[in-house]
Amino acid sequence: MTFWQAIAGFTVVAALLTIIPGLDSTLVLRSALTKGRAVAIATGGGIASGAMVWGVAAAVGASALLAASELAYRLLTLAGALYMVFLGISLIVKTFRRGGLAEPDVPAVDTRGRHPLLRAWLTGATTNLLNPKVGVFYIATIPQFIPHGSSPILMGLVLALVHNLLSAVWFAGLIAASSFAARWLRHPRATRIIDRVTGTVLVGFGVKLVVSPH
Repeated sequence: MTFWQAIAGFTVVAALLTIIPGLDSTLVLRSALTKGRAVAIATGGGIASGAMVWGVAAAVGASALLAASELAYRLLTLAGALYMVFLGISLIVKTFRRGGLAEPDVPAVDTRGRHPLLRAWLTGATTNLLNPKVGVFYIATIPQFIPHGSSPILMGLVLALVHNLLSAVWFAGLIAASSFAARWLRHPRATRIIDRVTGTVLVGFGVKLVVSPH
């Protein structure tokens, strides 16, 4: 297998994974609908950062230990599930708090604007890193697309970058599509519905990680 054959083969697999509805798309879409493009982009950037870490880990064999150890897999699954359930419940609880829905747009020049962007990035990165399904995907695919004689770390970075580029295109489409309805969906009542639905989805993903076979 040549370098370009590996890239082409991995691109097909990663593209299929990207377009399947999942937690990453849910987070980006929710951010675009309720917080705006900047926060949605920051969320996508956090998700991409987490994917890069998983890609390198898989390339050097760290994820192989995870896949081989039932205890390690279950512990990470539990950590990811607890985080997702916590995030989901937090979204739902926020909708019942007085004043917890109306969050005015902050100008880009305002220093306070950095905080929600950093928070969005951390949410995306943490969610991705604590999702063992992402690690399982990388350990199951990346080693198969490392040509003989290639540097595992370098190839892992390249393949993870390919996945991130595909995700960036997909997220950009989601963000662009959501912008048409953003002015209506940012209404407090619409935001309340979106947060409750998103929170329910996050809790569902967390529960699924615990009960589904790996």
